[in-house]
Amino acid sequence: IGGEVKIESLEKAQLLKSRGYIVLPDPENPEVVEACQNGVFHEFERHSRVGMVDLEGFLARVKELRQMGAKHVLLKTGAYRPADLARAIKFSSLAKIDVLTIDAAGGGTGMSPWRMMNEWGVPPVELESLAYQYAHRLAQKGQYVPSLVMAGGFVLEDQIFKGLALGAPYVKAIGMARGPLVAAMVGKTIGQKMQEGRLPSSVQKYGESLDEIFIASAELKSRYGRDYKRIPAGALGLYTYLQRVAQGLRQLMGGSVMFALEGIDRSDIADLTRVAHGSLLWSLSTEVILQLLPGRPRRYLVSPTLWMRIRMR
Repeated sequence: IGGEVKIESLEKAQLLKSRGYIVLPDPENPEVVEACQNGVFHEFERHSRVGMVDLEGFLARVKELRQMGAKHVLLKTGAYRPADLARAIKFSSLAKIDVLTIDAAGGGTGMSPWRMMNEWGVPPVELESLAYQYAHRLAQKGQYVPSLVMAGGFVLEDQIFKGLALGAPYVKAIGMARGPLVAAMVGKTIGQKMQEGRLPSSVQKYGESLDEIFIASAELKSRYGRDYKRIPAGALGLYTYLQRVAQGLRQLMGGSVMFALEGIDRSDIADLTRVAHGSLLWSLSTEVILQLLPGRPRRYLVSPTLWMRIRMR
């Protein structure tokens, strides 16, 4: 599952299958080989197998990478069941890797439009709540906690803000894929349509040139000078999108009166639904609740209803 790659070479497809990958269609099937050579189809799909690991093998692999000269070791894991997430965080702690990326459901990029990638796995709020709980337990015991990166459907600045808040102080960054990829593809398509003289009216209202359409072009011109012309339309779309997200995040932080990402914490969010309420309680430690009891909290970490219940007790 995952790791989808398009392969145009029959020889490479056969090599990857010999290394244990799942390759579709089967490049070792004589009929498939003949069809490929006759031009019936032109590419194969490579899929990764489900990886299984034990502590001894994981520690040995990390040690091997460091002996090969790796200065930083990073691990990416998916939206697996709670026991496997706990195992990934514990193993990463023992190996003292630098970064652990946790990719929640739903996922899938342009290379993997499979139902499994969209529908399978633990959703972001629940998975990040569990990750916080596991990381917090390690920290309370004085054990090493790697920097966590949370991913899984993050597109806009409010989602990024909430992702950083829910996992604070252990989640240091948000991973994004589908949103930036869409922005790059839209930019590329606009560039192609412009060259063909077929720019859609929905885009023409913003301008007739890339400089007019992409607001960040002036900044890039100033930064790169003559090399600006070498920047493809897809990159303009990507950069403009990320600048829009960054500015939106600055506005949210400004409204919360904070001026560094490190200032975002779990007191900056509140649950507004029963589902979110239950998810937050998964990782709401007794220590945090007790800290809220003496007086009125600066911001609601829990719902007003739950806060009233705590005060009454």
